[in-house]
Amino acid sequence: MADRLLGCVLAGGQSRRFGSDKALALLDGETLIDRAVRQLRAWCGDVVVAGRAEAPAPTVADWPAGDMGPLGGLAGALRHARDGGYGAVLACGVDSVGLPADTPALLSPGPSCLSSQPVVGLWPVAMLPVLERLLTGPGRNSFVHLAQLSGARMVDVPCPPANINTPADLADLAKTVE
Repeated sequence: MADRLLGCVLAGGQSRRFGSDKALALLDGETLIDRAVRQLRAWCGDVVVAGRAEAPAPTVADWPAGDMGPLGGLAGALRHARDGGYGAVLACGVDSVGLPADTPALLSPGPSCLSSQPVVGLWPVAMLPVLERLLTGPGRNSFVHLAQLSGARMVDVPCPPANINTPADLADLAKTVE
């Protein structure tokens, strides 16, 4: 059972730079959240969405509280994975478009994440205590800091996935998808 992989879309951001709910933005006729869930379902038997009340997949709450950012979403997903008998969480941001087709193999074994976009990572349930200490202690709460604390490998890929932060980013990406 421990080798089961749970997919998690981290979708709890406030989309400040985007100006509206980024998860619902359309790219080639599909919302970013639908695209992210579909992308993870190709590799994971089960997928959850962290940081949202409503989503096209089951949702999990951020831990230890709401609005904790992507690390809070990952902590919620890792706790869900632990309780459900999964061995690890394959996470991506709602705006991580164009993940390499071999993402799970590139990131295995975890802990590991993409150096260009550390929110995309493979996080074993066993590293949950490290994340919990990070979120409840003083200091930086970032994926790069989590990677340092957990000894995660930073993986380089030749064509990094897009990271959509603004409507202009989405418009530029849409030109390449058409």
